[in-house]
Amino acid sequence: MSVLVVGLSHRTAPVPVLERVTVAEPNLPKVLGQLLAAPSVSEAMVLSTCNRVEVYAVVESFHGGMSEVVDVLAQHAQVDPQSLYEHFYVHYAAAAVEHLFSVAAGLDSMVVGESQILGQLRGAYAAADEAGTVGKTVHELTQNALRVGKRVHAETGIDHAGASVVSEALGDAEAELGTLVGKRALLVGAGAMGGLAAAHLRRAGIGEVVIANRTQANGVRLATSLQSEGVPATAVDLSALAGELDLADIVFACTGSVDTVVRADMISTRTSPLVVCDLGLPKDVDPAAAELPNVRVVDLETLQRRLSDAPAGQDARMAAQLVADEVKAYLASQRSAEVTPTVTALRKRAAEVVDAELLRLDSRLPELDPATRGELAKTVRRVVDKLLHTPTVRVKELASSPGGTGYAEALRELFGLDPQTPGTVSQTKKSSVDGETR
Repeated sequence: MSVLVVGLSHRTAPVPVLERVTVAEPNLPKVLGQLLAAPSVSEAMVLSTCNRVEVYAVVESFHGGMSEVVDVLAQHAQVDPQSLYEHFYVHYAAAAVEHLFSVAAGLDSMVVGESQILGQLRGAYAAADEAGTVGKTVHELTQNALRVGKRVHAETGIDHAGASVVSEALGDAEAELGTLVGKRALLVGAGAMGGLAAAHLRRAGIGEVVIANRTQANGVRLATSLQSEGVPATAVDLSALAGELDLADIVFACTGSVDTVVRADMISTRTSPLVVCDLGLPKDVDPAAAELPNVRVVDLETLQRRLSDAPAGQDARMAAQLVADEVKAYLASQRSAEVTPTVTALRKRAAEVVDAELLRLDSRLPELDPATRGELAKTVRRVVDKLLHTPTVRVKELASSPGGTGYAEALRELFGLDPQTPGTVSQTKKSSVDGETR
């Protein structure tokens, strides 16, 4: 059984596709139930946010598990499963662990370092637990991911990485326009990055902000927040984008769309300076816009390259290294745990042999007094424990290394252990975790 991640996000799917697949909270129990009913799936959790939908499933096989997960998501979205495959990304086994730890750390977010994802991950786990689709593997994996996410935010300054990108973009805009005081800004997108840009624009003294967003309610929410801070702000539909571009002095484009949103022809007739900050990933602005007169385009790639040696870039690299170390430690502990049932079976076999020999001794020397018999029993057990100590400790150490799972098999072969015994012990432990002892 291994962990499989099947997901799509703002990086891989158009907004309409992402919106169809998104699993709203009231629908989570139904989708989780359908996942658990799939033949290859034994545990499941769904992480669904405004810019990602991911299924974490414990599956018997990769291909069977992936097909079943995609079928469930397609049924929920009421689309043909084949139409979704091109938008999915897939992670399996060790890669699935690395992905979840990176997600929890904020390294995979549109705004690098945002901590909101930790609360969303907690919510996803709680919903799965409530639906009865959490078992030992998803429980341990998620709790470790939450711990890693908290550690990254506590030990690095990654929280400021997204804000640093916006600050750098504003610096370029001020250099081009002289000042932002009294200027008109257009935000294309009202997500996390749009919210960051709005906050920085307010502090820079911007005169007016217009928010153009696909979902107007989200734009209205951000505009209302700015108004409460004393900044004139309005929200418009994305269809009004061309007209608003004509009136803007500075544009922040951060929609998360996989398609170009700001076309070059929309701003080709500019006669006054316009600074366009393209913070989308992939790009929201047509690359040809950078060649237009009176238009300065600042893109995310350029900003991140410029910041790579700054504290924000160093914090992101430190966070990535911390995640890599945590993934390595988690996988080592999992491999070590896999050999535990075999070690348990070996010690049980040794205890059975000792008990049988002591019974044989009793039948051959019935005249032994209880004290002598007790001392002999202690001595024999002590000898066996000492003989087993080093190999059992060593096999756990060896099993924790990559490719170390074969040591458990070798131990079973050498000592003639019942291959079913480790599975039986493992299943017993899993049941206790799934129940009250988790």
